[in-house]
Amino acid sequence: MAAQGQFEVLCLENPLLDIQAQGTQELCEKYGLKPNDAILAEEKHLGLYDDLLNNYEAKLVAGGSAQNTARGAQYLLPQNSVVYIGCVGRDKYADILRDAVREAEVRVEYRVDEEHPTGRCGVIITGYDRSMCTDLAAANHYKIEHLKQPEIWKLVEQARFYYVGGYHLTVCVPAIMALAEEAAANDKPFMLSLSAPFIPQFFKEPLDQTAPYWDFVIGNGAEALTYAESHGLEAAPNEQKIKDIPSIAKHLALLPKKNTARPRVAIITQGTQPTVVAVSSATFTATGTSHDEKNATVKEFPIRLIDKSEIKDTNGAGDACAGGILAAIAQGKSLETAIDMGHWLASLSIRELGPSYPFPKKTYQQGS
Repeated sequence: MAAQGQFEVLCLENPLLDIQAQGTQELCEKYGLKPNDAILAEEKHLGLYDDLLNNYEAKLVAGGSAQNTARGAQYLLPQNSVVYIGCVGRDKYADILRDAVREAEVRVEYRVDEEHPTGRCGVIITGYDRSMCTDLAAANHYKIEHLKQPEIWKLVEQARFYYVGGYHLTVCVPAIMALAEEAAANDKPFMLSLSAPFIPQFFKEPLDQTAPYWDFVIGNGAEALTYAESHGLEAAPNEQKIKDIPSIAKHLALLPKKNTARPRVAIITQGTQPTVVAVSSATFTATGTSHDEKNATVKEFPIRLIDKSEIKDTNGAGDACAGGILAAIAQGKSLETAIDMGHWLASLSIRELGPSYPFPKKTYQQGS
């Protein structure tokens, strides 16, 4: 890749302004929040965001899962490599969010919703506990009409790699499908994150609609197990249900595929346990390789272990891992290197507060 990027990587999902601060148990009680809880905001919680901004030393992060991943990919790529799309309001929170993401050197093309405020996630940190309260607001109101605007669609056509966070399956499936179809028609890699267990559990139909377009699918163990449960995966008819991660990864890799010119790669992270990767076997043809729906290779990749005393916050580690993998693939690196870059970036992120990356930037060093 050249020293200056051409916005080769395009990401889509739900932008949030993360407002994080060291707080107290009293502050949690004021807003009815429990330690290590994550909830959607109700009316009684809406004062939290200004409270954190005005009365605490708040750290502001350009959040939302795929925006975390976009920042991670840009951390490793040349300038002007990553563009991110989502929806915000017309308010001070959107201005703060733009400033925060500008520091990460990610280009954003937000749809501005005139009726809803910018999505926010208030995070109260008490010792090792985090209480998160999210008001999705405008993030829930992205429209495909924005994606189809000539100046935005030009970026879509220009991009060489697409990444979609699974949370967007709750917002605008037509936008996801537009990117997926563009990717398949032009032999560009399309990567989707499962994002959270409730996506395969409660949004099974739209998830399955995107599945034929996955060149890469990434998730964690809990998401993979929920996928297996919601899809009734069995080793064979009338046999015991599949519950082991390697078998689930293999199943994902072997699902029918729209763009058969590319094998599919399924990546399942497991916290401190090895990452499981399944790749549909390549069938060699006169024009190259293609997706094989009958055979897949499964490998495990140990993570980069660090001393527990160095860990500040594991929130966003999965997003960071996806960012490292995304950057490596965009640079044409091997799958083995891509997984290691993901592990490396995640190991940096968990040493920071919130889904963040250290500055000055560190240079990737390949693991042993």
